[in-house]
Amino acid sequence: MRYEDEVKGKGKQIAGVAKEKLGKLAGDRDLEEKGSQERFEGKVQEKVGKVRRKVGEAVEDLGESIASKS
Repeated sequence: MRYEDEVKGKGKQIAGVAKEKLGKLAGDRDLEEKGSQERFEGKVQEKVGKVRRKVGEAVEDLGESIASKS
């Protein structure tokens, strides 16, 4: 799946925000911190997914370009 890391990263971000808010409401600093970390990990995973996808698209474009010149 081409967008797998991007989608999973978004999911982690959403889960992280929910944990942060729940932690704030409950006064649970550990849960709040876990949520913050999960949100950050989600952002990183999403960015990695975007980079992977763009590199893959560039390689495909290059391959098509080379193939069309043959």
